[in-house]
Amino acid sequence: MGRDQARALLYEGKAKQVFATDDPERVIVRYKDDATAFNAQKRGTVAGKGEVNNAVAALLYPELEAFGVPTHFLARLSEREQLVRRVRIVPVEVIVRNRAAGTFASRYGVEEGRPLEPTVIEFCLKSDALGDPPMNAATAVALGHASEEELETLFDLAAEVNDYLLARFAVAGLDLVDFKLEFGATGEGELVLADEISPDTCRLWDLETGEKLDKDRFRRDLGRVEEAYQEVRRRLEDTVGVPLDLDEPDDDAHAHDHRHRDQRGHRHAHEEEPPDA
Repeated sequence: MGRDQARALLYEGKAKQVFATDDPERVIVRYKDDATAFNAQKRGTVAGKGEVNNAVAALLYPELEAFGVPTHFLARLSEREQLVRRVRIVPVEVIVRNRAAGTFASRYGVEEGRPLEPTVIEFCLKSDALGDPPMNAATAVALGHASEEELETLFDLAAEVNDYLLARFAVAGLDLVDFKLEFGATGEGELVLADEISPDTCRLWDLETGEKLDKDRFRRDLGRVEEAYQEVRRRLEDTVGVPLDLDEPDDDAHAHDHRHRDQRGHRHAHEEEPPDA
C-alpha cells in the first residue's frame, strides 16, 4: 500500500489524518504532532508525538488482538502512518477509570489518585461542538447513538482492554489511571477497537514515583512533554514479551458487571479528559 495510493484526504482531526487507499475497506491513518486540550481551547505542538503514538498503538493493538479484542489495526507502514480497516465510528466514547483523576476527582471532591473499586466505565457523546457531554445508556439509546446491544459490547470490550492494559503497563512500570476508547463498525457490522491507545488517550503514572508521563504534562504545563512520551514508548518496547500477571476471567464477576452496567454508565465524565483524537 504505497503513499501514492493515499492522497485523497478523507478526514482530519486534532491528532490524525485519514487517507483513502485503492481498497475501499482500508484507509491510512497519519499521526500528527499537534496537541490540544480543553476542547481545543489550548493548542500546541509536541515534537515527535505522532511517531510515539503511532508506535505505541502499533505495538499494543496486535497484542490486544492476540488477547481476543478485535481492532481496526492492520499494519504499521512508516514512522507516522498505519494501515487500518475502514470503520464507521460509533459516536460514543468509552472512559475507563481505575483511579480518580482530573475532572472526575474534582467533580466528586476526592483526592486524585484514589483507587476506584469497582472500576468506573462511562459513556460520553463524541462531539467536539458540544464538549463531549456525558451520557448514560438510556440517553445513548434514546438519541439513536447506539443500541442496547452495541453498548453492552462496548462495555465488555472496554473491560477486556482494561484487564490487558493494566497488566501490560504494569510490567513497564506504569500505572494506568484512566483512558479513553473509541470503537467502530466494519462493513460487516463487527464492532472493533479503533482510534488509538497512547499517552494522548491514557493517564499513565510512574508506578514508583507517581510522575505523570502522559498528556497531562501538556494540559498542566508541567514541562518535559516530549521526554514523557518517549519514555512511555521506550518502556513498552523494552518489555515486549515479558509475561503478564493476568487473572483468569471470573464469570460471577462479569455477571455482576452486567447487572450494574447502567449504574456505571450513569457516572458521568466531561470528556476532554482523557484526551482526544
